[in-house]
Amino acid sequence: MARSCLLALCLFLGACAASPSPDGRATDGGARVQPVVSEAPESYVIGPGDVIGIFVYRAPDLTVELPVRPDGMVSMPLVSDIQAAGRTPTQLARDLETRLAQFVRDPNVAIMVRSFIGPTNRQVRIIGEASEPAAIPFREGMTILDVMVATRGLTRFAAGNRARIIRREGADGQAEVIPVRLADLLRNGDITQDIAIRPGDTLLIPQSWF
Repeated sequence: MARSCLLALCLFLGACAASPSPDGRATDGGARVQPVVSEAPESYVIGPGDVIGIFVYRAPDLTVELPVRPDGMVSMPLVSDIQAAGRTPTQLARDLETRLAQFVRDPNVAIMVRSFIGPTNRQVRIIGEASEPAAIPFREGMTILDVMVATRGLTRFAAGNRARIIRREGADGQAEVIPVRLADLLRNGDITQDIAIRPGDTLLIPQSWF
């Protein structure tokens, strides 16, 4: 009987040692295991050509949808010009609230981006023998495969395995050239060529020599 009680006590203490602590982190013999903290995604930055919706609560006459001009500005009733490009929607909303406060009591503004292009330094450019060469907005986690889906693959004249990514670090940084074998990725499923893309990258796809 005593032996059975001792065995039960040992099993109970072992379960307590492996159980999670009250803050949700597992413990092992009293040592805490730190939780994995994921980085918060970057906020979207508005760019020229984006279409934004400006909603002013309880002021329907001030609620508009309009494009961001090439100079990065937008105009709306009571606010002739305000810088939109280079700001997040939240930053723009708070600035508009300040500007509208002289006309509207306690303005509450929300910004919704209807179509996305983004600022130039957050775009990815695809030139050469893509089916639809384009500049597309960068998204977190974007890879070469995402880019090729957006541009509908290669033309019949593309030298896909001689493609390269042109990447610059900073405004005056030296260009880094990264070879990428697009034909191996798209036709042979070589996933090692599915390289991560960074904002500002240019993908150059040359034409085949024959």
